[in-house]
Amino acid sequence: MMRHRYFRSEPGPQPLRQVVERTVRFEEVDPLGIVWHGRYPSYFEDARLALCNRIGIGYRDCYAAGVATPIKQIHVDYSKPLHFEETFTIEAILHWCDAARINMEYLLRNREGEVTTTGYTVQLLTDPHQQLPLLVVPPFMETFRNRWKTGEIA
Repeated sequence: MMRHRYFRSEPGPQPLRQVVERTVRFEEVDPLGIVWHGRYPSYFEDARLALCNRIGIGYRDCYAAGVATPIKQIHVDYSKPLHFEETFTIEAILHWCDAARINMEYLLRNREGEVTTTGYTVQLLTDPHQQLPLLVVPPFMETFRNRWKTGEIA
């Protein structure tokens, strides 16, 4: 399967990664016994939460810093279906970006290690009260980025 490059490489540190394991539940499948396409964003969220919480930029961290992170864009490429009771992994990959946004890529693999689904999300850093995008990266995110650059976060 040919993989898409969702984000251009920017000068900066290597991407940060987190893998979580899941099993397809009955409520997640359609009448054909395969995962309904609308479930994939929640799978992405499982891995994104695990990664962001581990590295200190989870939703609670952002809100504590006065920043909201709404999804601006989501994209999913389906290659192979996942089935009821199938175990699979979701890998979230955070890519470096100089702008006030979070670029996250996702890889879903079945138990054989085959990539079944890929995708990405773009989250903007916004002011939660005015609901406007931030034009400058906020201090807590700059602190996080400095820790990432120096290898303190891997």
